[in-house]
Amino acid sequence: MKRAFSLFLKGAGMGAADAVPGVSGGTIAFVTGIYRELIDTISRFGPSAFPVWRRERWPGLVKHFNLAFLAPLLLGIAISLLSMAHAVTYLMEEHGLLLDAFFFGLVAASAFVVSHRIRRWHLWHVLPLIAGLLLARQLPGLMPSVAALGADWLILAVGGSIAISAMLLPGVSGSFLLLSMGLYGTVMQAIKSVELGLLMPFAAGCALGLFFFSRLLSWLLRSYPVATLQLLIGFILGSLPTLWPWRELIGYQLGPDDRMIPLDYRYLLPGDYALLTGESAQLYGVLALMLVGLGLVIVIDRFSLEEDSYA
Repeated sequence: MKRAFSLFLKGAGMGAADAVPGVSGGTIAFVTGIYRELIDTISRFGPSAFPVWRRERWPGLVKHFNLAFLAPLLLGIAISLLSMAHAVTYLMEEHGLLLDAFFFGLVAASAFVVSHRIRRWHLWHVLPLIAGLLLARQLPGLMPSVAALGADWLILAVGGSIAISAMLLPGVSGSFLLLSMGLYGTVMQAIKSVELGLLMPFAAGCALGLFFFSRLLSWLLRSYPVATLQLLIGFILGSLPTLWPWRELIGYQLGPDDRMIPLDYRYLLPGDYALLTGESAQLYGVLALMLVGLGLVIVIDRFSLEEDSYA
């Protein structure tokens, strides 16, 4: 029961993170020490379940799918997503600097904490680290091309597949990629209004993304654990600029729903931001929430009962 409640809270943290463009629920899974078990559990869904069903029926399936782990985690994610869809929209509009600051501190500390779980480090591990950095920076720029697919259901299905795959990666925000594809507003409104006509193709895409990408990640973590971890740390570090609170949008395009899709930013110091925008840089509040994010990750890591380990 204690573990189920702990998993529910971790799921709630993942759901809240996934609702914010620029933050990944995979980062929360990494920090709380459940990432490897999460990927391995998701990868079990597929044809391998049929022999288990024939031999052991429901008790076997419960064990095969690791439902004691997955059920409370998914419940936390679902409840958090449904409730945070409203809160995040408000916070992004009214307190965007402070929200970015909190998640900047959280993600920065995540990279530091996760790097300490590597027991053996070699110089060649710099290569996957750099690859992760570059992919995290370049991936959002490729997303607007999804809107050229034509049919709305196909765009939603492909968008769901890409977004859910990104959500499995710490540091790559599925919500930010949805924003880059021009689908964030549509999907968040569909979640808030429970519009099944939009949610069904999106959910189908998510299911396909989970099926294939979780298997790839599970294989990489088993076969090349340290190199994969370095790649994922690169993803985390590559996401940090998108969360820097004081920034100026210098490149964008309009999506199919006329929502602005950010493509490029100029990163500023607090004083320059205040001069440019005529608004307060909220320096003390931003710094305080950065420290809160940093401290929260360190506390979670310190007292977590579960921890992924890597050779």
